[in-house]
Amino acid sequence: MALDQSFVGRSYPPTSPYEVGREKIREFAEAVGDGNPAYLDPEAAKALGHPEVIAPPTFAFVITFQAAGVVIQDPLLGLDYDRVVHREQKFAYTRPLRAGDRLTVVSTIESIKFLAGNDVVDIRGEVHDESGEHVVTAWTRLVARAAEEA
Repeated sequence: MALDQSFVGRSYPPTSPYEVGREKIREFAEAVGDGNPAYLDPEAAKALGHPEVIAPPTFAFVITFQAAGVVIQDPLLGLDYDRVVHREQKFAYTRPLRAGDRLTVVSTIESIKFLAGNDVVDIRGEVHDESGEHVVTAWTRLVARAAEEA
């Protein structure tokens, strides 16, 4: 059954602040196999003009997908997460995430489509630092596969 189109444009309250830690950045960089010194060494990051180590570009997924959980779990939306696959992700940065950032995310449903029996939901996550400055926008596309017929 198709999801309710009236949810398009709905924004959810900002998340609690997420503090980006140096160790989390290091762990993430190692997990994705990216040894860029700016992710691991504060002096290397400073040499590139950053006040602290920065995170790999896809690190934003950690906080934006967690924030999208409020959309996914909204019982009024009715998305069946047991059938969801993560189809697409993209980011638009104002600046890199860096250790010490305290970030909040506002998730908004950008579109809902019903294609070939599948629900397709696009969620935009706007990430801001504690001063209110925009850091990154993330777009997540989720597909809830059609239920199998009995």
